[in-house]
Amino acid sequence: MTYSPPPGAPQARIPGPQQPPPTYPQIRPGLWKRCLWGGLALWVLTALVTYATKNTTLLPTLILLGSFLVPVTFVLWAYERHGRDLGVSVILGCFLTGGTLGVLGASVMEYYLLHPSLWMFVGVGLIEEAVKLAALVFVLRKQPRLRGMRAGLVLGATVGFGFAALESAGYAFNAAVSTKGVDLRALLQTEILRGVLAPFGHGLWTAIAGGVLLSYRRPNGHFHFAGPVIGTYAGVSLLHALWDSTHGIALWLVAHLSSTGLDKSLFAQGYMPRPTDQQQHLFTLFSVGLMVLVSLFGVAWVRSLARRDPSWRNTP
Repeated sequence: MTYSPPPGAPQARIPGPQQPPPTYPQIRPGLWKRCLWGGLALWVLTALVTYATKNTTLLPTLILLGSFLVPVTFVLWAYERHGRDLGVSVILGCFLTGGTLGVLGASVMEYYLLHPSLWMFVGVGLIEEAVKLAALVFVLRKQPRLRGMRAGLVLGATVGFGFAALESAGYAFNAAVSTKGVDLRALLQTEILRGVLAPFGHGLWTAIAGGVLLSYRRPNGHFHFAGPVIGTYAGVSLLHALWDSTHGIALWLVAHLSSTGLDKSLFAQGYMPRPTDQQQHLFTLFSVGLMVLVSLFGVAWVRSLARRDPSWRNTP
């Protein structure tokens, strides 16, 4: 015989299944936008104060803000959209450790292995893309779970943007130092130009190579340098070399298409002696057009890789 509980008596409730908390940090959507606009405002304010006060102690702040703004913004975008489950520590390691090791390795190898020649930029592309991939392998060597196309695209881009940020800081410093003192205008022009071009350079090339590299990584964590990995490395190195060579290729095209001709013996010095207006217009057209073509090819390549991986469209 059973008895029903009296009216109003408390009844025990069995808790339903609960979703486990996510293992990745939760960030508010749009963090990369706030970083971009907030950082840009700080950079402009720093530039204005530096120009008004002539205070050279602000130069490191100006250089670091301008050099890191775009790379950090793109890394935050990639983390927020496609890489939250990869881990903040891995993102920071790839950006800081990977970028630093890449810059140091490239500097040492280029110093000892490269000499001015017609194929110098091919050597630059091969060396810099190799050291960035080596830096990525070093950072991920003890984390076998990190493999697949999506992880490679995000982490490869992070290493590339770390490399780009440190390299841009060096170029900005060199532009600021002149025989007449500090050239603030040259510094700002360098940072603006490299900031605009940053998304189409090191980050893009290393994303492509890193995506293919990690897609062939074995479950035990060993890196498998299969034929597609080597072929992709050669391809992005060629894109890198073409990007660096656009200036010289534009000069060569002007020499062959311009009716007035140029002294080709001065090409090694990297400038156009006494150019006419027509030659200047042709040089601008060719140099910008070639960079756009290289950028479009790289963007199309990375998009084709992303579309092959369903997880790229179904990320946290």
